[in-house]
Amino acid sequence: MDYVLNSHNKEEFPPAHTAEHLLNQVMIRMFGTERSNNAHIERKKSKMTFILDHKPNRKEEKAIEDEMNRLIAEDLPVTFEMVDRNNTPEGITVDRLPEDASEMLRLVRIGDFDVCLCIGKHVRSTAQIGRFEMLGTNWDEQKRAFRVRFKVIPA
Repeated sequence: MDYVLNSHNKEEFPPAHTAEHLLNQVMIRMFGTERSNNAHIERKKSKMTFILDHKPNRKEEKAIEDEMNRLIAEDLPVTFEMVDRNNTPEGITVDRLPEDASEMLRLVRIGDFDVCLCIGKHVRSTAQIGRFEMLGTNWDEQKRAFRVRFKVIPA
């Protein structure tokens, strides 16, 4: 069945956009944070900001990069599923959706590692992302905001 989803105002670079999903879940699992609500994902360089309880040290930053590349190498499948907005799976919230979001929503799964609502473009499996390279980080002590700058180098 064909569903009509909301219009989408971006043309994502699928490898970087899929890496965004992975990085969100890596940060959730490693630091107990929420998904980034301040992400700028591009072909050449991307950045995402997370609210954390501490500034990650160099060892933790390396662990983020290593975990991202491990997940990419696992070649996890990226699959889609349509769900009714009133019957989303446990843990999936609709609070970030625009008010005019359609009744049917698209759930994006990356293996058993991540699941979230998204209408963007993605690769078919994580190996297609290539290599994840952390370019640098910034820490805002007052906001407790950790910004990660990265790029993906397609295989």
